[in-house]
Amino acid sequence: MKIVVIEDEQLAAEALAEMVKKLRPATELLAILGSVEEAATWLLLNQTPDLIFCDIHLSDGNSFEIFRQVAVKCPVIFTTAYNQYAIEAFRVHSVDYLLKPTKPEEVARAIQKYEDLKSLHVAQELGNLQHLVQAVRPAHSDYRSRFMVKSGHSIKAIPVKEVAYFWAEEGVVFLVTFDKKRFIINQTLDQLEGQLDPAAFFRANRQLMVHIDAVQDVRTYFKGRLWLGLTPSVTEDVIVSSSRAALFKQWLDR
Repeated sequence: MKIVVIEDEQLAAEALAEMVKKLRPATELLAILGSVEEAATWLLLNQTPDLIFCDIHLSDGNSFEIFRQVAVKCPVIFTTAYNQYAIEAFRVHSVDYLLKPTKPEEVARAIQKYEDLKSLHVAQELGNLQHLVQAVRPAHSDYRSRFMVKSGHSIKAIPVKEVAYFWAEEGVVFLVTFDKKRFIINQTLDQLEGQLDPAAFFRANRQLMVHIDAVQDVRTYFKGRLWLGLTPSVTEDVIVSSSRAALFKQWLDR
């Protein structure tokens, strides 16, 4: 079993890794990661582990930000100091949770649950994780401020203020900047809707999430729809459906 520990307290991370190692001697610790930025970068560049142990509160923010930046494709066991009410939510939506300070018997229980789910319900549990990430939506002051993207063999941060729009094409979502740069991101437009400030971004259709400053021209189109002129421009017509046209006009007029 290959694991990653996301924890900003080094001693706590090492203690947890040691517990897992004692319980499952064949365990390989791939990395200990101490921040949202470090974890997101590592997960983008490296092999997917079998299991992630993840603290909720990290040195640079809430760990759910990691899962908004990266499409995590393995089960996650959270560690948390949340109260009992919050823990009940994790019990329902995550693979499992560990209440700090972690105890060997709780680590053993969590690993056993992971192993029991592994062959049958991992896909369902990953779906639950995404629901949890969406449920813990950021407050107005905590919308996404940047995206970590691949640029050649490097990782770079793109501030949200530089993003003109997100464009979905053949199952791939591109981040397009105002200076016409395009980057692939591991997010769907549905996921982005819960991460971006609705005053700045609008879901125009199934292909487009657009920043208000990227809308340069709006024209009436057939059957109550709207045609949009964007900057940077796109090669095909960008249409807002008649059902969303009124909402789009209200958004522009805020």
